[in-house]
Amino acid sequence: MNAGLVTSTPTVLRARSATQLVFFVCGLGMASWAPMVPLAKDRLALNDANLGLLLLLLGAGAMLMMPTSGWLVSRLGSRLVMACAALVMALTLPLLLLLSSTTAMAITLFVFGSAIGAIDVAMNAHGLQVQNLYGKPIMSSLHGLFSVGGLFGSLGLGFLIKLGLNPVYAIGSIALLMIVITVTQYRQLFSVAVEQQVMAQFVTAEEKPATGRQPYAWLHGSVLFLGSMCFAVFLAEGAILDWSAIFLRDSKGIDAELAGAGYAAFSVAMATMRLVGDKLVTRLTGKTVVVGGSLVGALGLAIAVLSPWVLGTLAGFVLLGLGAANIVPIFFSAAGRLPGISPTVSIPAITTIGYTGLLAGPALLGFIAYRFSLSIALGFIALLLVVVALSYQVNGKAN
Repeated sequence: MNAGLVTSTPTVLRARSATQLVFFVCGLGMASWAPMVPLAKDRLALNDANLGLLLLLLGAGAMLMMPTSGWLVSRLGSRLVMACAALVMALTLPLLLLLSSTTAMAITLFVFGSAIGAIDVAMNAHGLQVQNLYGKPIMSSLHGLFSVGGLFGSLGLGFLIKLGLNPVYAIGSIALLMIVITVTQYRQLFSVAVEQQVMAQFVTAEEKPATGRQPYAWLHGSVLFLGSMCFAVFLAEGAILDWSAIFLRDSKGIDAELAGAGYAAFSVAMATMRLVGDKLVTRLTGKTVVVGGSLVGALGLAIAVLSPWVLGTLAGFVLLGLGAANIVPIFFSAAGRLPGISPTVSIPAITTIGYTGLLAGPALLGFIAYRFSLSIALGFIALLLVVVALSYQVNGKAN
């Protein structure tokens, strides 16, 4: 550690571990919703278009909360925002399995999405602070724990139900695990005072933004470019989260209890690649990882759609996970280094634009699926990933 750092090496290591577990909690909570989507569709008697509208409420909650979260993080600290958001996620998750009213479900999804938006901004902001003190890239490994959480969430609920556990107890167990992790790791995260010192240490005078420019930072070309790239990649992730179970059940004939296998296959591949992603990014340029990963992801989606076999579809989801794994961490790291724009502005801006794809984009896919087919909707995402590869090859920096 360099002289003058505001905290000790053991403190940084504990903060890194705690941040990884927060990412795990976020992934666990989000992915636990994936196997519940077909159940909610049947319970509420929705078609694809109506389901898309319902999913839009989840995205709306997240997008409305993300800009506010940047303001809250700058004043209250990221750990308090993370803790409160994680507890809200855990408390609302069981309701998504039980509610039989479309209105009540819509309100709960909005609250659930708001919690997702808040924790995502806070945990990425905190991760960048820890990365600054750690001195090496860690964003891929942090997002890797998110994917590990996604694996447990996508398979955990169905697995517990298969074992004979009452669905209410199964989802209650997952929610309880989220609460326990959040409470036990809270004190290991940086306090607001430490975060402010880290910001002062690592943001140079040249990088500090002028106050008058901040209201327009969202319109900065670099922010819009990174945000639009995030949108496309997150749309691919959102498609797997919200539609893979329905695609496997309705198009490939998989049992509803096992329909979460698609997101699980995607999560395993993404988690594996992200856990080694920091070394990969160090050896290769960010541009190489983004361009190559986008093309691999597009190929994977094409295979998933066109394969007549379930295993072929799962293999396609694996390729998508491998390709997309380290793209978003690169975008977030780049957002934290934009000259003239504070990370407390750039991170919420890019997160909001990007997560429009993850949380609201699947609603668009619902309309495409209703008008044409779910296969065509997924093919549309493959095309977007090709656009990402071409755009970043031309305009992206070799970071």
